[in-house]
Amino acid sequence: MSINQARIALFEQDLHKAFVIDHLQIEDESHLHAGHAGAASGGGHFKLTIVAPEFKGLSLVARHRAIYAALYRHIPKEIHALTINAIAPGEAGS
Repeated sequence: MSINQARIALFEQDLHKAFVIDHLQIEDESHLHAGHAGAASGGGHFKLTIVAPEFKGLSLVARHRAIYAALYRHIPKEIHALTINAIAPGEAGS
């Protein structure tokens, strides 16, 4: 298991503690940022897609804040960059 695979497992645990998740996908996109100044810190670049009922009625900013709150202990050491797609069940893309 690579370091980022181990990190993803921890991210998934923390997200499951914070949300009732219908769907979760976390992709390691660190390889796309090789040579990027932020990559030198050791933190990875990840893409997160999550479908959870807690997002219903929340603005995009509020959804992102909720994700950051759930993953706060990993930022910025393990997570250098995070692309977030947070969706409520029944919304387009879910």
